[in-house]
Amino acid sequence: MNRTVLPGPRCGCVTIPASKSQAHRLLICAALGTGETALRCDGISQDIEATVACLNALGAEIREEDGRLRVRPIRAAPEGECVLPCGESGSTLRFLLPVVGALGVQAVFLRKGRLPQRPLAPFDAELAAHGMTLEPDGALLRCGGQLRPGAYRLPGNVSSQYISGLLLALPLLDGESRLQVMGALESASYVTMTEDALAAAGVKISKHNTDYIIQGRQRGSLPEALTVEGDWSNAAFFLAIGALSLPGLCVRGLDRNSAQGDRSVLEILRSFGAELLEGEEGILIRHGTLKGQTIDAAPIPDLIPVLSVLASVAEGETRIVNAARLRLKESDRLASTTAMLRALGAEVEELGDGLVIRGRPCLAGGTVDSAGDHRIAMAAAVAATACTQPVTIHCADCVRKSYPRFWEDFEALQRGETL
Repeated sequence: MNRTVLPGPRCGCVTIPASKSQAHRLLICAALGTGETALRCDGISQDIEATVACLNALGAEIREEDGRLRVRPIRAAPEGECVLPCGESGSTLRFLLPVVGALGVQAVFLRKGRLPQRPLAPFDAELAAHGMTLEPDGALLRCGGQLRPGAYRLPGNVSSQYISGLLLALPLLDGESRLQVMGALESASYVTMTEDALAAAGVKISKHNTDYIIQGRQRGSLPEALTVEGDWSNAAFFLAIGALSLPGLCVRGLDRNSAQGDRSVLEILRSFGAELLEGEEGILIRHGTLKGQTIDAAPIPDLIPVLSVLASVAEGETRIVNAARLRLKESDRLASTTAMLRALGAEVEELGDGLVIRGRPCLAGGTVDSAGDHRIAMAAAVAATACTQPVTIHCADCVRKSYPRFWEDFEALQRGETL
């Protein structure tokens, strides 16, 4: 589906849907637990649907009812080979691979989009060294064997999802395991989210710096009812819209004390020069004199497309650094972000591991290929609010991966004053 967005700033209010990062973790903890749990989850994306489908295939019973995901945990691992449709969700695949091994299940993951090309090393080798078999076959990934307790080692600068996956799975094993994270841990806040979910389920993990000791034979239990907090990654798009609006935008539904790493978008927006007021009703953000800055992408890779939009209309130069991992997302996000902004008239230089963006007073408008990437499509909608002409976005429905009602929320905003 293509969508044409009229140019110019927007104003109004928006309530942000549930965090898919937290929902993944709570669903898995609930499915691996001992008691039933009901998760209030405002907005269920394709990635969350993938995790639900895979957990149901593994023997859980998860159903949507009255705005809640009701979870009955896995009682017994399925016999024979089970099919796990993980779609394009890298989180689903990386979290559940070691869980499948811990349960001793023969499984085949069905992968879509760019997911078969996204790397699993050295995670796959570490799982194989502890008893699993993994056989990629195009879009399929067959795995089996029984994961064994022991000493695990992973680098911290590849993917925090590998570490989270092991933390979710290792408590199920028959003995004690140690997980050593080597070097600096990038996206550490996402591991903290996993630790918090496990703690909520009563699973005990000892941690010293970046070394974990995980006792075996643990099946926790989440409370009977929980609410999934708002998603800061998705909020960033509307916060950026507010930063380009004189009347501003009120963004609701966010936990200011969240462990989500993308909560740091508030400080980045302040650094750009946006005006923010945090109150009980939400966060009011509006236009200020935007100025370029240097942004370290390592802890916040998902924010780079939308922050690049702000950089394109900020005074001076913005440098995006430490961003090589963006090439391994749903699209090559350094290339697709560059192509999006250039199509709209921005001045962007693509580097091997970053971007250099030289700001202009406004963008022109034009046609954007989202490359099937939800964050590129949403960033293009934000860019339209800084354009003088309409923006047509190809494959605009790809936003369903993380934010199914994005276009409904966007269209509910009012067109504001011209900057």
